Amino acid sequence: MICCTECFRDQELKGTIRSLGHAGDCPTCGSAETYLYNTEKDAVLTDYFDTLISIYTSARSLPSGYPKAETHLLKDELLGNWRVFSKKLDAAKVYSLVTSICSEKYAEAPDLFDEPVGIAELYNKEYLEQYSILRTNNWEGFVVAVKTQNRFHTNHINTKILEPYCDYIHKPYKKGQLFYRGRISKSATGFQKDEMDAPPCDLTPAGRANAAGIRCLYLANNIDTAIHEVRAEAFDYVTVGTSELQEDISVVDLKSIDEISPFIVPDCTKLAINKEHLNKINEEMGKALRRNDSPLDYVPTQYISDFIKSIQNEGKAQYAGLEYKSTMNAGGFNLAVFDPGLFKCVDIKTYRIRSLSYDKEET
Repeated sequence: MICCTECFRDQELKGTIRSLGHAGDCPTCGSAETYLYNTEKDAVLTDYFDTLISIYTSARSLPSGYPKAETHLLKDELLGNWRVFSKKLDAAKVYSLVTSICSEKYAEAPDLFDEPVGIAELYNKEYLEQYSILRTNNWEGFVVAVKTQNRFHTNHINTKILEPYCDYIHKPYKKGQLFYRGRISKSATGFQKDEMDAPPCDLTPAGRANAAGIRCLYLANNIDTAIHEVRAEAFDYVTVGTSELQEDISVVDLKSIDEISPFIVPDCTKLAINKEHLNKINEEMGKALRRNDSPLDYVPTQYISDFIKSIQNEGKAQYAGLEYKSTMNAGGFNLAVFDPGLFKCVDIKTYRIRSLSYDKEET
């Protein structure tokens, strides 16, 4: 069976196929002039998939207490949970392609491909205690613990497990990169450049990545996102400062958590049991608080942020901030910078909000 780079979403697989150098049109997804992979001649993807598939157990062989609802067909796991394949391929094509890539494994254990499967370690308490970011807890339990029991030294988070995943999703930025910060102004005059920095410690409120009194500069990737993030109302004036990065940095890109390839990690099982936790961290970091929510609702993400801020390499902070998706502006993202001095405001513009558009849903 012939497939191509465009049949896959996983970047590791795409790069591997490109390295083979076979070009042409793909009969599987219909892409033209792309890099091809022939399952009858090429074998490099077989080890990748055999390793990933080996973490699964057929439903009939799982422990008796394993929830039946948590078993799924392998093709659906690869499409949905791992997001290995492109949306150009439906489940039937994924099945045909995987069974062709892993033809020997399919002949040995067809039940892994044809019947529901699960990962036994997901419900193994001893394994979770040692290798899960939240040990045997869930996110809600962690939230209660840091908000009401022990804010600074909780045992609910296994930071030794969390730290390596930060390295998988680190993102470099070069000196000169531009980001944006918005502030609602009382008039069309707006703010001056020296007023667009992070507030001083005594005026710093709690945020999703910082506790009250700890400075943190919140920036957006574009002007529209910066304006959305300050929740400006109709006829408000918003000053947007353009902030320039003063040196090369590396940040943790939480948006990329779901893009960690199972083919680059040393243990797919450990990634499998932590995918839900990693996605929850990303979701919570981007979630906007409502007017009536308590500042305590920021405590869980502040804990995660403080830990990432504490990671060092050769005595220096390894990461300069956190990047996360904007829930206020679809497609935009934000950057929480631990050291505001890394950026300098180099330009300002003040905008008047002419109108608002509301997107609603029934509750």
